[in-house]
Order: sequence, then structure tokens, then C-alpha cells
Amino acid sequence: MRFITLSIAALASAATTVLAADEVTIDITKAVECERKSVKGDKISVHYRGTLQSDGSQFDASYDRGTPLSFVVGKGQVIKGWDDNLIDMCIGEKRTLTIPPTFGYGDRAMGPIPAGSTLIFETELMGIDGVPAPVSSASGSASSVASEATEGVKAAITSKIAEAAEAAKTVLADTDGDGQEHNEL
Repeated sequence: MRFITLSIAALASAATTVLAADEVTIDITKAVECERKSVKGDKISVHYRGTLQSDGSQFDASYDRGTPLSFVVGKGQVIKGWDDNLIDMCIGEKRTLTIPPTFGYGDRAMGPIPAGSTLIFETELMGIDGVPAPVSSASGSASSVASEATEGVKAAITSKIAEAAEAAKTVLADTDGDGQEHNEL
């Protein structure tokens, strides 16, 4: 009876592992709030870096070319792992997708990607055609802080210049009591 219990537990564990391996894992690495998220049928622009889970080697990156990839999401123009998992994103959002072979290239090799590979994609939504990029409140507050810092520096410099000018007047006006001016300075 004990053997049967262990075997059932082992089968359940193996089944859970197989199910988990057949799902795309999404890790949101930079969350962004917006009013309009990507939807199926949008033409989107995505920067990405693709690596192999097996050894971490990079097989492709739009960042290296300096141009994001543009495509219509949800229409089969890219691998299923992208089509299904780049929906519901805000412009500027970053996600890392871990894509098992079922949602990638399956059992076929594709260029530097061996057959049966699990792929890791770092993705960043750069744009949605027809949707203006949101103005980040974080950058707005950062520029406000920078502006305040600049004003503070200006005030400090102005104050130091005024102090130096006053010190110079004092030195120039200083006499040694004999009524002679000291023009050595």
C-alpha cells in the first residue's frame, strides 16, 4: 500500500511539472499604468532580447539593431508565446516571457535555436499604432524635482556671489588708519 501511495504522489508531481512546462510564464519587470492597453489586432512595436533557457545564450535582440519589431498582435505573425502574451500591455511596460517549445518553435530548429528549446524573451512595448505614448507621472515628478534643485543651486550661487562682492568691498575700503588707501589688491 505504501508503494502505491508513493507512485501516485510521484505521478501527480510529474503531471504538475509537465503542465507547468506547457505554460508561458510572464514576469512583469516594469509595470506601467495607462488608459489604453494592447489588444488583439493592434499593430504594436516591441523591443526584445531572446535567450535560450538551456544555457542563457542570446539568439536575437532588436535592441542590438536599434529598431523594435512591429507586427499585428494576435494574428499569427509571430510565435504563439508572443501572440497570446503581449496583449493587455501598456506602452513602456516590460515583461519577461518564458516560452516552452509548445508556444515557440516546437520540435523544429530555427536558425541558432535548437529544436525543443524553451525561450526567454525580455520584451518592452514601445508603441501601439494610433495610440499616443502616455506621459509618465514619474518623469513629470522627476522633472519637477530637477527644476526645484536647479532653482536651489541658482539661489546658492547668487548668495555666494553677493557674499564675495561684500567681502571685496570691505577689503577695498579697509585702510590702516593713516587715511591711505590700500590699492595692492
